[in-house]
Amino acid sequence: MKAHSLSDLKSLKKAMAARAAQVAAQRAAEEAARREAQERLHRDRLLFERAVGVVQRLPYHGRHVPRRAPLLPVPVQRQRDEQAVMQEALSDEFDAETLLHTDEHLSFRRPGVGPDVVRKLRQGDWSIQAQVDLHGLRTDEARATLASFVREAHKHGLRCVRVVHGKGLGSPGKTPVLKGKVHSWLVQKAEVMAFVQARPAEGGAGALVVLLRPSPRMP
Repeated sequence: MKAHSLSDLKSLKKAMAARAAQVAAQRAAEEAARREAQERLHRDRLLFERAVGVVQRLPYHGRHVPRRAPLLPVPVQRQRDEQAVMQEALSDEFDAETLLHTDEHLSFRRPGVGPDVVRKLRQGDWSIQAQVDLHGLRTDEARATLASFVREAHKHGLRCVRVVHGKGLGSPGKTPVLKGKVHSWLVQKAEVMAFVQARPAEGGAGALVVLLRPSPRMP
């Protein structure tokens, strides 16, 4: 600010004096607050010492306290995956023929499952919710595909599915090799309650209609 007259100079001096007084007051307030904080800290320390009493530092014992080794993470998910693989290790040597009810259409039902369940399954009272086609796959591929399909269908709460294995017309000797293996694999799966040969419109001798247990994860 420039002073152009004596009056302006006087005004400038007053403004500067007022500013200096304001700064001094602010510094005094800050100093008072600092002293008050120090005094409060000192009073708190005195109160603590009176409450605790006389203390004495413990002597150095010279012992070394080893650090605990960190706990290794447990591969829970890998263990679950390995367990699932073991449960799905379906055997090709399992003879399911003795468990099949021999009638004009081979069928299977677990102990405790009534014959009316198989009858309704054969009549189409259950709606087919999903299917897997194993026709043309090699044995190892078909086994793994079927196991995965049954596991996922059961996990998602599906009850009735269709498994297409083909009629074996393209196999050597026209023998339906895969058909018998699918019967054996399904009998070994705990999720399977029953199965019947599909109706002609649903694949006939080249497919099975499978009833799965209710999933505990579904309401």
